[in-house]
Amino acid sequence: MFQGASSLSLDAKGRLSVPTRHRDVLLATASGQLTLTRHPHGCLMMFPRPEWEKFRQRIAQLPMSAQGWKRIFLGNAMDVEMDGTGRVLVSPELRAAAGLTRETMLLGMGEHFELWDKARYEAQEAEALQGEMPEVFKDFAF
Repeated sequence: MFQGASSLSLDAKGRLSVPTRHRDVLLATASGQLTLTRHPHGCLMMFPRPEWEKFRQRIAQLPMSAQGWKRIFLGNAMDVEMDGTGRVLVSPELRAAAGLTRETMLLGMGEHFELWDKARYEAQEAEALQGEMPEVFKDFAF
């Protein structure tokens, strides 16, 4: 289970160093094989390959009325592999789709990660904190 936020920098070639605390798990559970795809909120999702396979199956089973969303998730998916130093290459197409600049945020979201442009994430987080908490949280004790 992945959780926590990491502030990371993309290098000049678009590579991202996966935080050390996640590398061993990704190597053990996915042999360092990951899949990146677009997220409808303007970031990227990064899945260990076994988790991607489960997600892809669920998306593929959606009805034709969801064909546009299938294209977003499946049509933009790119398989990547961690190199010997724990880096993954984020393609120019996916970097552009998520507006990624040099400074990024990698967020553990349970079975996958979200990769955000840092400024975009900070703006999104500030906006969420300004709004009311959704009803789904009414039973949580904060």
